[in-house]
Amino acid sequence: MITRPVSISTSCVPRPDAALLESFARAGVACAEISLPGRDYAGFPYAAFAVHAHDAGVAIRSFHLPFYTEETVDPAALDPGVRRRTAELHARYVGIAASMGARIAVVHACLEPVADADRAERLERSKESMAALAEAGAAEGVTICVENLPRSCLGNRAAELAEIVAVDPRLRVCFDTNHLLGESHADFLAALGPLIATTHVSDYDFANERHWLPGEGRIDWKALADGLDAIGYADAFNYELDFRGNPKTVARDRDLTPDDIVRNAREIEARKPLTVHGAGGLPDLPMWP
Repeated sequence: MITRPVSISTSCVPRPDAALLESFARAGVACAEISLPGRDYAGFPYAAFAVHAHDAGVAIRSFHLPFYTEETVDPAALDPGVRRRTAELHARYVGIAASMGARIAVVHACLEPVADADRAERLERSKESMAALAEAGAAEGVTICVENLPRSCLGNRAAELAEIVAVDPRLRVCFDTNHLLGESHADFLAALGPLIATTHVSDYDFANERHWLPGEGRIDWKALADGLDAIGYADAFNYELDFRGNPKTVARDRDLTPDDIVRNAREIEARKPLTVHGAGGLPDLPMWP
């Protein structure tokens, strides 16, 4: 059994601030990922937040690069102007990630939807962008991790994601546990295990991404924990889910807390039944509730 440090994405909460980091530290959360609504990246107080994290004893381990803003963000765009602007944006935030102490930057390989007729060309454009981003990351001491994505997105299968990251040996994979819609977790880990350098942890119903607390959906967490142990993944278990007590897709009796997240991680490690707070994931949801 591998005990992994617990990390929480700032996307989980409405206000990432000093009080949040202090609550992380009290609960035993070792690290955090910076991930923001697209509109908030430009004005976020990165330097001050890094100081707060240091004071709280919470490491800024990873940084999620923007995948939307007021302007189109798409490393696989057919429009070279959009790709150029995206590359400049991503390179700038890789520098910000490095300034905060993050050594991992997570990136989406494309903006969706991806039409079948355009898939081959957009895949080639994405590979070019990821190769350039790997170079930008190396200059800052930051490893670029390409995330597996759902639905029509590029990288929605292990084989396609492997093709993307193969363009540069410095690229790695971010394994999002609730994005696999076309293959099993076991098959994904078998194909990409050695390349996985970070995670996004949440549960779902196998119909669409849901970002539920593990135990609220259908993932077999004992089998998944065994699979992560088998590939030797010992890095952060980084939770990316909604803390609210009543999001549109799940019924909870209260908001989640950092203590709930740490308890959940330890239950998964120990292969114990998972504590949930309410009815869990709601059935028969539309694709976009």
